[in-house]
Amino acid sequence: MPTTSPTTITALDQPLLRPVDLAGLRLPNRVVVAPTTRARAENSGLAPTDLHVAHYARRATAGLIVTESTLVSERATGQVNVPGIYSEEQVAGWRRVTDVVHALGGRIVMQLWHAGAVSHPDHHDGRLPGGPSAVNPEQTVFTPTGPKATVTPHEMSLAEIAQAVLDYATAAANARRAGFDGVELPAHGVYLLPQFLSPRLNRRTDAYGGDRFRRRRFLFEVLDAVTAVWDGAPRVGVRLAPYWNSGGPYAFDVELLPEYDELTAELGDRRIAYLHLLGPDLPGPHPTAAGSTAPGSTALGSATAGSTADRAAPDLSRLARYRRLFAGPLIANNGFDRESANAAVASGVADAVSFARHFIANPDLVTRFALGREPAPGDPSTYYAGGVRGYLD
Repeated sequence: MPTTSPTTITALDQPLLRPVDLAGLRLPNRVVVAPTTRARAENSGLAPTDLHVAHYARRATAGLIVTESTLVSERATGQVNVPGIYSEEQVAGWRRVTDVVHALGGRIVMQLWHAGAVSHPDHHDGRLPGGPSAVNPEQTVFTPTGPKATVTPHEMSLAEIAQAVLDYATAAANARRAGFDGVELPAHGVYLLPQFLSPRLNRRTDAYGGDRFRRRRFLFEVLDAVTAVWDGAPRVGVRLAPYWNSGGPYAFDVELLPEYDELTAELGDRRIAYLHLLGPDLPGPHPTAAGSTAPGSTALGSATAGSTADRAAPDLSRLARYRRLFAGPLIANNGFDRESANAAVASGVADAVSFARHFIANPDLVTRFALGREPAPGDPSTYYAGGVRGYLD
C-alpha cells in the first residue's frame, strides 16, 4: 500500500488549510480574499460586468471572498468606476457573481462603502461631499477627470446621518437579495465610518461627537440597522485598522489605541460575524508604480499581502492585543505570506488570514499554498487601469 511522505502530509495539514466556522458560516479553509478596489465598473449604471463574474469565480476556492468596496448609494461616491448596490441593475449584476461563486463551492460577503468626506464635488454635481465635520481629510481622490485633492466637506446634518444609516441598511438588504452570505462594514482607513470615529475629523458636539462614546454612535447605529436586515443572525463583519497611517488627519496616533481597545471589546459583546483586523504596515520595500494607489483602496494602499521577501514578518503581538479583547472569529490582514499566516492561525492569534496583492496575481492562491509554490508577483500599474489586463490575465 503506498505511503504518503511526511513532507506532503505537512503541506496539506497547514493550519491555513483547515476548515473553520465563522459564526455559522462554514469555511473549507482559512485563506480569505481581502477587499481590493479595482475600478472595473466602467458603465453608466456602475453595475458589475462579465469581468466581475469571472474575477470572483476564479477566486472561489478561497475560504471566504470579501468583495471590493461597494457604494451604498449615489451619495456615497468617492472614486470612479466603483460598483454600487443601490439599483436593481446592480443587484442583478451582483446576483450573477454570487451565483457563480456558490456554484463553484465558494462563500462571498460584500463590503459596504460610503466615502464620506474623502470625495470631491466632481462626484456630486458640484456639491460639497458630506463628512462628520467641516474638516478637510487631506487625501487624493480619483475623479472623472483625474486625481484631485479633497476639499473641506460640509458637516452632515442629523437628517443626512439618518439617511446614511438607512442607505447602509438598504444596501445590506440589496446584498442579501443578490445572494451574498453576509456583509462587511469598513470602519477602517478613510471611509465615512472611521471619519466619525476620528477626533481629528469629527469635531461635533452633538450626539455623534464630543467624546469617544458619541463618536462611536454612528458606527453602532449602522451596525444595528444592517444586522437587523439579517434577522439578527451574525452575518455582519467589521473591519478595523488601529494602526492606519495615510498622513494628514489619518496619521497614526498611539494615543488612540486605547479607544480601539474599547471599541474592539464592545464589538466582542455584539453578535458580529467576525472582526477583520489590519495590522501595522511592515518595514521594507513596497511595490509601487504610476497609478498604483487609489483612495479607498486600503488593502492595496498599505503593505497588505505584498511581497514579503524583503521585509519583516507581521508582528503577531500587535494582533494579540486585540485577540485578548475579542473572543469571536478574527481575520488578520496586512503583509502576511504563507509562513507567517500559518503561524498566526497556529498560535491562535487569528482564525483566518486575508490577502490582497497575493490574490490579485494568484487566483489559485489556495492551491499554491497547498503545494508549497511561491505566489507570482503582481503588476501595480494594472491595479486600477480598467479592463482585462491585470484583472483576469
